[in-house]
Amino acid sequence: MRAWLFAGQGAQRVGMGQELFDRFPEYVAAADRVLGESVRDLCLDDPDGRLNRTRWTQPALYVVNALACAQALAEGPAPDVLAGHSLGEYNALLAAGCFDFETGLRIVCRRGELMGEADGGAMLAVVGLSPEAVRALLDRSGAADVDLANLNTATQVVVSGPAESVKSLRAAVRATPGARCVPLATSGAFHSRHMRPAQERFAAFLDTVGFRPPRIPVIANVTGRPYPAYGVADLLARQIAAPVRWHETLRELIRRGVTEADEFGPRPMLRQMWESVRAEADTVPQPQPQPQPQREQPALVPVAARREAPVVAPGPETVRDLAAARLGSAEFRQDHGVRYAYLAGSMFRGVSSVELVARLGRAGLRGYFGAGGLDLDTVDKALAELARTPGLDGRYGVNLLHDLTRPGAEDTLTDLLMRHGVRHVEAAAFTTVTPALVRFRFAGAHRTPDGTPVAVRTLIAKCSRPEVAAHFMAPPAEELLRRLVARGALTAAEADAARGLPVAQDICVEGDSAGHTDGGVSLALVPTTAALAARLTARHGYVRRLRVGACGGLGTPEAVAAAFVLGADFVVTGSVNQCSPQAGTSDAVKDLLAALDVQDTAYAPAGDLFELGSRVQVVRKGTLFAARANKLYQLYRGHGGLDDLDEATRTWLERDCLRAPLDQVWKQTCAHYRDTGRGHEIERAERDPRHRMALLFKSYFARTNRAAQDGDPAERANYQVHCGPAAGAFNRCVAGTALESWRERHVERIAELLMTGAARVLDERLTAFTEPGPHPSTHP
Repeated sequence: MRAWLFAGQGAQRVGMGQELFDRFPEYVAAADRVLGESVRDLCLDDPDGRLNRTRWTQPALYVVNALACAQALAEGPAPDVLAGHSLGEYNALLAAGCFDFETGLRIVCRRGELMGEADGGAMLAVVGLSPEAVRALLDRSGAADVDLANLNTATQVVVSGPAESVKSLRAAVRATPGARCVPLATSGAFHSRHMRPAQERFAAFLDTVGFRPPRIPVIANVTGRPYPAYGVADLLARQIAAPVRWHETLRELIRRGVTEADEFGPRPMLRQMWESVRAEADTVPQPQPQPQPQREQPALVPVAARREAPVVAPGPETVRDLAAARLGSAEFRQDHGVRYAYLAGSMFRGVSSVELVARLGRAGLRGYFGAGGLDLDTVDKALAELARTPGLDGRYGVNLLHDLTRPGAEDTLTDLLMRHGVRHVEAAAFTTVTPALVRFRFAGAHRTPDGTPVAVRTLIAKCSRPEVAAHFMAPPAEELLRRLVARGALTAAEADAARGLPVAQDICVEGDSAGHTDGGVSLALVPTTAALAARLTARHGYVRRLRVGACGGLGTPEAVAAAFVLGADFVVTGSVNQCSPQAGTSDAVKDLLAALDVQDTAYAPAGDLFELGSRVQVVRKGTLFAARANKLYQLYRGHGGLDDLDEATRTWLERDCLRAPLDQVWKQTCAHYRDTGRGHEIERAERDPRHRMALLFKSYFARTNRAAQDGDPAERANYQVHCGPAAGAFNRCVAGTALESWRERHVERIAELLMTGAARVLDERLTAFTEPGPHPSTHP
């Protein structure tokens, strides 16, 4: 496979393009119109010394790269994949047919203007240190306002920040053995947080531009992965303030089987980086290059009037993605606005973080923010951040976790979700339908002119019992609707529409996951629940059928394929996403998860439903939490209060579990419940010694959860990490590949691996079953 790489700012030189201008007069004329002057004179003569000023550098370099690309297309075949460094990415997208030459030039001119207005910043190339070493150097130097801007190779990094901070950093680099640095000729802190004002203005400009899906894969600077079919504008806007992940880009090319790379640019800038990463071949899995289909030769589109992009036959990656996009329910994909019938479920206390759900949303997928266990202020800030994150288009949801001890909190959180305009909720741990769920689901519901009921919000109900699922598959109870209308929570029209709709159109069956599953098994639950959905769809006369998804144990493409064969309309992953760079937990936990095998989890009591004996799966390897939590539940079941415990047990509690005297822990527990508005629990505990014991034991669950998220090394033996065997299965699946390290397991890459792999597995199995073979009677 062959890649084309386009150089960015820094490759310019006086005299560039001399051999190209006469060959492509149509492009030159278009460039002169956009620039309002001669691009030839700017590049060949540079009479005013503007060629090294960002505002002029960027359009001039874009034009020269585009002409060189046009020449290459006229003389030989198109590449299999494209990439460009910073500004060069615009030439890669041009070659992929995302926009025409003139449109691209207008975009680059605006980019150059905005970036050229940035001053007071500086950039410094650091050679001989890894990104991790540079980050450590920034920390030691106190350069908190300096960012890593270009991650070019394993030992070449560019930092960016205020000029004075970067200048002071130079001395620290020079004092580091084996390191050297080179100041770059820039006036701005490009690809750093200091460019965010420019990013916002550029994003507003890009909203006025129409983009076509790439016809050839283009690896994005921001993600190190191919551009999605839709989302070009978002990634281009983010690129201004985000680091250029060039090292990841080159590794991705190698992972895809690229063996040859051609560089486009007036100076050689990228070839040495490419060769450096190729030398890492022993650490980067090398797939065998696959035969590429014959492609129609694309032609560079010179002017805005020529709108039709070249038609290019899809490569194997595109074919697999298209097959993955057909798995499950098409109606589900349409209703939820996602490219796969795939969701990333929530994880407690923000482990499903803002970053995680935002990254999925920008990739055309959806994740659910883990609001469970967080205070309202934290959730409020998270929702505000998601609402202002560009490129999401509402592709994010929030978890609504039922708490039997705090029914009022559920109503308050629902108010917050509706105030922020959240339209997608994942309901977990509910055993019945509550008013808050009905209010969220049917606010804004209406009937179309022909009388069809329509809801504008989606609700995913996670269930592990068919009788619970049946509650969500039915319309809301009439009495409940009347109460909501009476208190003004729903209008009469909304309630009328609700009578013709299920509380949840989508039911997610939980089996063998880290959640409240009651030990359910997907092989039995999914087909049983799917059959129930079919019966209730007919019974209630729904216009659209109820849909059933699968959750739990989905750590390999084979498992995802099996879920679809069982009748799932969609799949929901959980444990595998906890071991990703975007997950809101500690590196210590991610290191632990990345070392798991399928047998390394165990069942333990659920802290939120401790008294009921509900159980969840947790990590067993490397932590004593499961054993200690189960012993706490046995003590609760077998004793009437703390006074019934013998001295040895009390000593064990204080030394190994609670890490403090019982009286001290009880004072802290009382303060916590009163601070969170649940003083009635303390009052009850004063009357009921057994309830007091339960509250004190539950403090262990709260502390061990925080310790794991914080990565507290002193509490490692007590880490509480909710996780199912899918994590171990995924570790085995990616062993020896680019995703073996959790730092490479970006959540959208996990989704793509599982879904495209499932499509491949199903195709292979179907082919094996349908191929003609010997008659069964001939088998030995």
